[in-house]
Amino acid sequence: MTYTPGPYRYGFPAAPPPKPGVIPLAPLELGDVLAGAFGAYRRHWKALFGMALVSYALAAVVVAGLGAAGWAALSGPWEAMGDTSSTGGADLSDLTPLFAGLAGLWLLLAVGVLLSTGLLHGAVAVVVQEAVLGRRVGFGTVWRRAWSRLGSVLGTVVLSALAALVPVVLFLAGLCVMLFALLASVEPGSGDEVGAALTALLLLFLALGTTPVALWIWVRFSLAPTAAVVESAGALTAMRRSAQLVRGSWWRIFGCTLVMGLIVGGVSLAVQTVISLVTQSAVFGVPLTRHATPGTVFASVATLAVTGGLLQLLTQLVLGPLLPLTSGLLYVDQRIRRENLGPVLAARTAA
Repeated sequence: MTYTPGPYRYGFPAAPPPKPGVIPLAPLELGDVLAGAFGAYRRHWKALFGMALVSYALAAVVVAGLGAAGWAALSGPWEAMGDTSSTGGADLSDLTPLFAGLAGLWLLLAVGVLLSTGLLHGAVAVVVQEAVLGRRVGFGTVWRRAWSRLGSVLGTVVLSALAALVPVVLFLAGLCVMLFALLASVEPGSGDEVGAALTALLLLFLALGTTPVALWIWVRFSLAPTAAVVESAGALTAMRRSAQLVRGSWWRIFGCTLVMGLIVGGVSLAVQTVISLVTQSAVFGVPLTRHATPGTVFASVATLAVTGGLLQLLTQLVLGPLLPLTSGLLYVDQRIRRENLGPVLAARTAA
């Protein structure tokens, strides 16, 4: 018995996979991942934007409070450096407390960024878990579940960030070596200038050389925050789980993440360019007006600077969840491909 060939070569087209939520419960293509990320954002934008706002606000409070205490501690070394430089007796040892304090402030900023990133990744994982099943989830539920898994998610973010920070640390170390060499008033002809320059160049080359390795490690563990929430796993267990799911699919996951990163970066760059153009036109245009005074020029520049900073922050808040959403959907996709998760999810939606 034969059948008339149809569009799928055997007479009857294959049934499309079920799609209870933002993605079909089948192996995903790039378009499915991007459409699912934007679809999840559109359906749950209130919870996602609210979590982004809360996470950044908490990070700002932590950084502002600890930063104020650190700046108060820095005021003494700063004044001492000003006194020694005015008398011509500046020495490298006088600058050590200042640079140590600045490094501490930079570390506080990194802690604040990691805290906000951990909260946001946890919230996105909760949203992905429900959006795939077509369920709605409110801000309160997202907050409670993300907060309950914050420790594990933060552990995965910190461990992944350590690998990604290696090139950054080497690059900053190279710049610091150059800065120390300039501020230490090295005597000409002593040979120390050449040694400092070679050390700085070596660190900069190491930064360039370790960048691909750091990128490979970051992609390898990019699914760990979602695993920490969905599977209630600890940080190390979630990272091993991510490595297991990424194995053999590194380039595909990197490509999907890169495409979303280019989209987010392009939109952010466009917004920043518009803000910069408006700011520059206002800065150069105000002095050309007939009744411009120093006070009006300063007020205009300050207003535009504050407005531009707020708009850039708003852009980061709006675009921040898109990359974690992509990673979350890639986690689901890898489990569908490797563990046949699709029928399990379909049965869960039918229950």
